[in-house]
Amino acid sequence: MIRVVVAEDHHLVRQGIRALVEKAHDIEVIGEAADGQEALELVDQLAPDVLVIDIAMPRLDGLQAIGRMHAHGVATQTVVLSMYSDETLVRQALRKGARGYLLKRSVAEELLLAIRAANRGDIYLSPAISRAIVTDLLRLEDDAKVLSPFERLTPREREVLQLIAEGHTNTAIAQMLKISVKTVEKHRRNLMSKLDVRNLAGLIRTAIKHGLVLPDE
Repeated sequence: MIRVVVAEDHHLVRQGIRALVEKAHDIEVIGEAADGQEALELVDQLAPDVLVIDIAMPRLDGLQAIGRMHAHGVATQTVVLSMYSDETLVRQALRKGARGYLLKRSVAEELLLAIRAANRGDIYLSPAISRAIVTDLLRLEDDAKVLSPFERLTPREREVLQLIAEGHTNTAIAQMLKISVKTVEKHRRNLMSKLDVRNLAGLIRTAIKHGLVLPDE
């Protein structure tokens, strides 16, 4: 039996995923998380075979959660869910160790296939992701010159960017991350410089583009 944790911040979507998975005779959902930090805690507690995680999550986005898992040598494989087929997101997910990348519109048809592939250690990508993107993903791109400005952000800068885009003040971010307000302000300045944006709106647009937060309906 393949043991799965589902991490998705929308309750109804999470329940839909559970219902879909529970139809399979060889897969069971052993835990659910509503944000990235909770997902990490469940993986640590339950040691599932596969983590199915939305890329846009509160507190800690899916890519950061995967990066932390694999930095600590966690054996759990990961399948990423996303609304976007953006090349940068797909590339980052696989670099950080994800074994699957599914577009949400295709979840019903492809999720079980992706979970089984990840459990085997194989990679599963939604067919809707173009051949050009897949070809690019298969190339070794260790040279920093190929990295986009967003990909050059440090994990802490990504964390601060997500919290800024979620609407938190500098003081609130400082309390959440247990750092000083001056440090948050420094991160904000560095983000604007690295991403070549001049205001809060530019930071939010960047966060939305790269799946850290979802645009307002």
